Amino acid sequence: MFCPKCGKQIQDNAAFCPYCRYDLKTSPTASPSVQSQVLLFTSNYVPGYKIEKVLGLVYGITVRSRGLGGNLVAGLRSIAGGEINEYTEMAHQARQQALDRLSQHAASLGANAVISVMFDSTEIGSTMDEIIAFGTAVLISPLSENQQFVKLS
Repeated sequence: MFCPKCGKQIQDNAAFCPYCRYDLKTSPTASPSVQSQVLLFTSNYVPGYKIEKVLGLVYGITVRSRGLGGNLVAGLRSIAGGEINEYTEMAHQARQQALDRLSQHAASLGANAVISVMFDSTEIGSTMDEIIAFGTAVLISPLSENQQFVKLS
């Protein structure tokens, strides 16, 4: 288990974090049924944190199909031009589902963060889109105050 406050690995049955003294019994993430929050970053590093361990590649995949009704409405809207809200909403939902699955995959490896998060998409046939979110699962912990500020001479 990892402390939700400082990110350090601690014993599964601990009542308090031995590093930052966070009360784990009252934490909303203390329950095993609640998935830990996994932080997502597009950068290769996390300012103010150090990477303790690299756990590997993680991904989330979804495949979405454009329904017949949505295609008809979108086709009518495309005549007038402008944004096609049905497709915009579908794309938003697909990306969010891919990110959620990415987070679940990272949490299953014991990660508390994913760095270098990116998306890729592929059209399958003429009616389906595959959306993939991927990145590198890591275990991060906050830098101490001494490490955060480097004294220049």
